[in-house]
Amino acid sequence: MFAMRNISLPAFVRLCAIIFLFALLVYAPQGQAEDNQPPTGFKALFNGTDLTGWHGMGHFDPRKLWAMSPEERAAKREQDMKSVREHWRVADGAIVNDGHGAYLTTDEDYGDIELMIDYKTVAKADSGIYLRGNPQVQIWDYTEGGGKWNIGADKGSGGLWNNSPGAAGKDPLVLADKALGEWNRFRIIQVGDRTSVFLNDRLVVDHAVMENFWDRESPLWSKGPVQLQTHGGEIQWKNIYLREIPPNEANVMLSEPGFKPIFNGENLDGWEGPVDNYQVQDGAIVCKPRSGGTIYYHQEFSDFIVRFEFKLPPGGNNGLAIRYPGKGDTAYVGMCELQVLDDSAAKYAKLDDRQYHGSAYGMVAAKRGFQRPVGKWNYQEVTVKGATIKVALNGTTILDTDLSKVNDYMANTPHPGKSREAGCFGFAGHGDPVAFRKVRIKALRWPRQWALQQSEGTLERLGWTIIGRFVNPTPELLLMAPWMS
Repeated sequence: MFAMRNISLPAFVRLCAIIFLFALLVYAPQGQAEDNQPPTGFKALFNGTDLTGWHGMGHFDPRKLWAMSPEERAAKREQDMKSVREHWRVADGAIVNDGHGAYLTTDEDYGDIELMIDYKTVAKADSGIYLRGNPQVQIWDYTEGGGKWNIGADKGSGGLWNNSPGAAGKDPLVLADKALGEWNRFRIIQVGDRTSVFLNDRLVVDHAVMENFWDRESPLWSKGPVQLQTHGGEIQWKNIYLREIPPNEANVMLSEPGFKPIFNGENLDGWEGPVDNYQVQDGAIVCKPRSGGTIYYHQEFSDFIVRFEFKLPPGGNNGLAIRYPGKGDTAYVGMCELQVLDDSAAKYAKLDDRQYHGSAYGMVAAKRGFQRPVGKWNYQEVTVKGATIKVALNGTTILDTDLSKVNDYMANTPHPGKSREAGCFGFAGHGDPVAFRKVRIKALRWPRQWALQQSEGTLERLGWTIIGRFVNPTPELLLMAPWMS
């Protein structure tokens, strides 16, 4: 433990100012420093300055639109655009609607997509997001004062509200809305008619069928526009990003709901770190002999499940980087390294139990005896939730632990990264040609994105540690920083 030493009034004022600065950073709206700049693999549907790429169309049966002549469709669009010009505008990098008028509609139609979108609204508002021109991912005032608890508003936003009563997805799994007037973030994944919705990093709809509102006897249309619905109160939108999901990825998501392939079997696109130390052979990632280092998929995750197959050469040694910050030894700066090791090799006969396959390296030992013979493909699933990690090897759980309870370390070497809440997933090679294939991941909770780009230098000068896009303030640094004297 440590004690705070006496500080002068000016130093105390500076301390308060720094704490206030950090609070602003931590609780700032997501993506503040990079509004309307799409992440890797996505395109921006809103450019931050005008409504290019959008037109107006209200709650309108697409079949009627398809039946119109080109001239009739053009006339309808012009009429709807009058409504857009009256009720929609762009202000301070956000799309603003006054609660009335036609719905803002993408010029392009989309099929299988991953959609990210931020919104904030006001009391008694009611809105939503149409997918393929079909209602809707619900947005509304979830408070009792909003007056719609009798139809489900108390359960929160994000549900597929137009699904039939009792149908999966109609009501959100959890109440995930932020306070009215604060920015919320949706992440929506739709493959076929299967729809998953994250609201503020929490799963609210899990692979539910979105029913065809316009024709209950027919499946959802294969393509259609994204629409921003509005009625009843002002709503603002920004950071609208979309990624079209390719067929091979869609196939995995359908066979394993919610899972996303993060290795395409052909090259290391999307992977970062010392990728030149690895190669792709026969559809697998293989560490080059006498090379290594930690390569990692570029996207950060908080809670997740990852599934993959691996094959060990005799005496093979590698590892899984869990919540890796992008640099350093993942066993210590990441949440942990999960060992990948040929347990049968004679040279490893006298290791610490916490160094064998599946173990949280140096912290918690896994059960042994469940690997397939060297040279055969093994199947492994890793689940990371909060401070807990579960490892299932070839169908048997070999590790199920809570790292927050670990206080005994191999060689008395602490693991300061074990409390990390988010980071990347990767492979930590040690010079052996261990092979990995069919790598896919399912997000259970997405990490908070903190706006730090413009503030990293300031925080580092003040004694804060910056790791990737995350800030790790340590009490020792806070109390010992030079501006405290």
